[in-house]
Amino acid sequence: MSSPHHGINTPLSRRSFLVASGMGLAGTAWGTTAPAAAANVPQGRKLAKSTILFFLCGGSSHIDMWDLKPKAPTEYRGPFAPIATTAPGIELSEHLPLLAQQAHHLNIVRSVGATVNTNDHHAGYYHNLTGHAPDITFVTLGNNRTPVADDWPFMGSVVAAKKPARPQLPSAITLPHKPSRAPYTRPGQFAARIGPEFDPLYINGSHENPLQFHAPSLVLDGDVSPERLTNRRELLNTVDAARRDFETNASPKTWSNQQKRAVNLLLSSSTTEAFNVAAEPAALRERYGETINGMSLLLARRLVEAEVPFITVFWKGDTALNKKCKSAGSWDTHGNNFNCLKENLLPEFDRGFSALIEDLSDRGLLDETLLLVSSEMGRTPKIGDRRSGGVAGAGRDHWTHCLSNVFAGGGMSGGQVYGATDRFAQFPADRPVTPAHIAKTVYHAMGIDDLEFHDREGRPYDALPNGYPLTELF
Repeated sequence: MSSPHHGINTPLSRRSFLVASGMGLAGTAWGTTAPAAAANVPQGRKLAKSTILFFLCGGSSHIDMWDLKPKAPTEYRGPFAPIATTAPGIELSEHLPLLAQQAHHLNIVRSVGATVNTNDHHAGYYHNLTGHAPDITFVTLGNNRTPVADDWPFMGSVVAAKKPARPQLPSAITLPHKPSRAPYTRPGQFAARIGPEFDPLYINGSHENPLQFHAPSLVLDGDVSPERLTNRRELLNTVDAARRDFETNASPKTWSNQQKRAVNLLLSSSTTEAFNVAAEPAALRERYGETINGMSLLLARRLVEAEVPFITVFWKGDTALNKKCKSAGSWDTHGNNFNCLKENLLPEFDRGFSALIEDLSDRGLLDETLLLVSSEMGRTPKIGDRRSGGVAGAGRDHWTHCLSNVFAGGGMSGGQVYGATDRFAQFPADRPVTPAHIAKTVYHAMGIDDLEFHDREGRPYDALPNGYPLTELF
């Protein structure tokens, strides 16, 4: 989808098309029309039309980014110093200088207690993406606990279900990859029990070609013209294998809806144009940083302009950092934490996320776009991970007991800190919250108060009964 087609009669050489998927995790699905929930909106407050979730895969270090403790002992605070920002009283890491200039837009929630029963990635993803604490199967199955149909739904899927369906683009889009490599797909990023029709559309990107994005769940290849796609028999024959997989998890009616949405998507020139980040000015691409993560954030801004309600950007790690950071190339800095942050992770994050805030603000879109930076966990406040040589390895291990989340835009005031941690940044100490509160805040920003769904027997249930929105931020 990296290059647009300009007419319905033009064959699409070497183009591959997304069709549909169920919970088999080989593809994606689109939300059907659902009524927007009525919301009690205070006079004068605008609702967010879109949310961009920027998820720092691996577990970002809260104590080295958002919640520095300069008075703590050296074995906790590390070498990074805090710097002043454009928000009075708010300090950030010295290695986030561009974000420091955007801090008047930031709302930092420092007291997120997201303890999970395994202190590991699978459970951390699930807790922070759904708002629900993981069940005992995350302990008994460990990394073999893959997504199941009865999981609680991803917050993006809830938004997709509660907002009216888009005419061409789906209501939830995830890029530039699906964490993590099969068969260890992370739970929590799918619609699950509310129905596969609300799964996000997955768009892939790569480090090698950061300006090119495409749908990975591809079944139609070669010289396929739009006319061929409108032939129902030919389309059904081509996607028969996908249909068989899909029907194990969805009704024939759902498959019919997916088929219709697929054809609409494939025939729409606006679809291909939305993913064409190469059309952006070179200076703006440079401002974001022409990395896969920077370009994913730029694409997210384009999708906001296309009125997609929920866009998720999962940080794509660089495997070249595996050895240096004792990780899979993302934020899981088991070793060499400070050099990996200072030299690699923080500069790329600082450039891309600050550019997104600035760009949305310049276009008058920030008030109606909620930004959320999250992760599956924080890092151990005490330096040293036994897996990388202890203190000498200068790593930080997993720490789900506390992390920081950061909001911007979406009707929030900006320049605020919510909650606090103890003097070592180990545990929430003031106004503790959980991922349920974070998810409820997203729903509140978008005017979604009704979280009722129905099971297969038609019985109602609440998709997130715990938590409450952090209304003080608005």
